[in-house]
Amino acid sequence: MEQQITFAAGGIALEGRVQTSSDPTGIGVVICHPHPLYGGDMDNNVVAELTRALARQRHTTLRFNFRGVGESGGTHGEGIAEVEDVTAAVTALLEHHSARTVVVAGYSFGAWVGLRAGAADPRVAKLIGVAPPIASRDHAFLETVKKPTLLVCGERDSHAPLEALRALASRLPPPSALTVVTGADHFFRGLETDISGAALGFLRD
Repeated sequence: MEQQITFAAGGIALEGRVQTSSDPTGIGVVICHPHPLYGGDMDNNVVAELTRALARQRHTTLRFNFRGVGESGGTHGEGIAEVEDVTAAVTALLEHHSARTVVVAGYSFGAWVGLRAGAADPRVAKLIGVAPPIASRDHAFLETVKKPTLLVCGERDSHAPLEALRALASRLPPPSALTVVTGADHFFRGLETDISGAALGFLRD
């Protein structure tokens, strides 16, 4: 059962849901949703599947709404202010569960924001980016990140073009991995378990 929480990001209150097993693994995952201006929130299909799959493996999860979404205060920050939201979510996760390994995972806009926030946060050990929007956002910062990083994309995703993502993945410092979901576009409808399966395998390694 997820617990509804509120936590502060600067002077803004954000809403989230944290889930902790009675016998947790020691892994805690912050999950970031897609673009707020296009309907993205913490109930998104990919975010919800990741939450369920991680919880079944007894990993602690915290999904939350970025500023300006749902009951979270503030207004959309163009992906800049949202980095602070992710950092605050990591703090909130650690306040609810003393995770030995903190992971930041994000989907689409949430991947771009989450990867940047997680890369810069020394408390975060691993990164997961699902469909990072490399067609419109610069992800070159990943090339200097030494944290284990998993990238996931659909083979027909115009926002995260496969060849461009393969090129980026080839430049990432090891250890890193790229998983391609056959037949998927940017939205992964009906293929969400392919994403969660890749994430769970990455966390086991």
